Amino acid sequence: MRSRLLQRNLRIDPPLALTGQGMLIHDSNGKAVIDGSGGAAVACLGHGHPRVLEAMRAQMDRLSYAHTALYSCEPAEQLADMVLEGEPGGLTHLYLCSSGSEGVEAALKLARQYFVEIGQPNRRNFIARRQSYHGNTLGALAAGGNMMRRAIYQPILSDAFHHVSACYAYRDRRDDESDAQYVARLAAELEAQFQSLGPDTVAAFIAEPVVGATLGCVAALPGYFQAVRAICDRHGALLILDEVMSGMGRTGTMHAWEQEGVPPDIQVVAKGLGGGYQPIGGIMIGAKIIDALRDGSGGFMHGHTYQAHPIASAAALAVQQVIREEGLLENVRAMGALLEQRLVERLGNHRHVGDIRGRGLFWCAEFVADRASKAVFDPALKLNERIKREAYERGLACYPMAGTIDGKRGDHVILSPPYIARPADIEAIVARFGDAVDAAIAGLPPSG
Repeated sequence: MRSRLLQRNLRIDPPLALTGQGMLIHDSNGKAVIDGSGGAAVACLGHGHPRVLEAMRAQMDRLSYAHTALYSCEPAEQLADMVLEGEPGGLTHLYLCSSGSEGVEAALKLARQYFVEIGQPNRRNFIARRQSYHGNTLGALAAGGNMMRRAIYQPILSDAFHHVSACYAYRDRRDDESDAQYVARLAAELEAQFQSLGPDTVAAFIAEPVVGATLGCVAALPGYFQAVRAICDRHGALLILDEVMSGMGRTGTMHAWEQEGVPPDIQVVAKGLGGGYQPIGGIMIGAKIIDALRDGSGGFMHGHTYQAHPIASAAALAVQQVIREEGLLENVRAMGALLEQRLVERLGNHRHVGDIRGRGLFWCAEFVADRASKAVFDPALKLNERIKREAYERGLACYPMAGTIDGKRGDHVILSPPYIARPADIEAIVARFGDAVDAAIAGLPPSG
């Protein structure tokens, strides 16, 4: 019987995920699969963590829902206090919603309202980067540079969003450029975009500190975000950093921007905030923005029925407590170093692996038909999907993506295991992944 759910692929019914415990998911095919990507870099504590489940049960017994037009709730207040302890980077307030896409929408709307509140209503433009991803709602999709996801909806996307190049040194830095020269070229491109739009019309620049699924775990070169911050400050625009995928410990620090030394005015978080135990996302907001709203209209002209949901907040609070109390950031750094080492040993000289990149427990392999020229495989071969299937057959879940370069060409696969991973888990993940890569490539039809 065909599923009545609108699945991602209507031609294929996926297996049912039946149970999950720790690093493993057990499914209706009888397989025990290592969750080597945490779903979509979500399951940061793995599955079935007893402390999180108990926090959710306890909250259900007390209160399952209260609307924020009348009430706040204890777990949401406690979560805000925890993630904003010490006011990291000058971020003082938290707005909670139910997904990363909702978080990006909130960030964009808050940036617009901020400038209206301070008497600069002409600021309506946003600048983002090509081959970025900021979510699937219309505003977030317009902000993002994922050309594959944008194409069909292009006619209904806002013209307030503009795009510049990503910091993608593997393919875009010229052979005659140093890292510093490449960063300077990107900064000049961003400055030119400000000038083209009119600097006083730009509300914000939005970027992922480590680009997630669309480009595949690409961190910026040293100095890039300092240059971006300087341009935004010079022209009075806000800096929004989308850490939906890379934040809340995924790259080895609680916030990915800590490794750049450049805090944002607004930070978007989601996946690692609640670890998949409940749908939750949010934005962390700088003091000057809060002050402007408090001194102006008095509130954010935006809201959701399920914002600051009590059970979701309780789950996220427990997740964050576990990360801190069990020293999991240190484990992310240690296991991330081991994952990098083993990936390089297994695939670093592979004739069809062009680049291995990442930070913390957020790593990617980009595949090429030819290493010297960086030529890609024919997109019709769907190599990334073949690798996913071969990995699954070997008991490993990974995260494949096509269109690395421009939404059409290029293949990469992400590994982003839970923060609880141990050395034996990393060894098994890399062994199964390496075998899957070899099998997928060996199974390609003969060229020509």
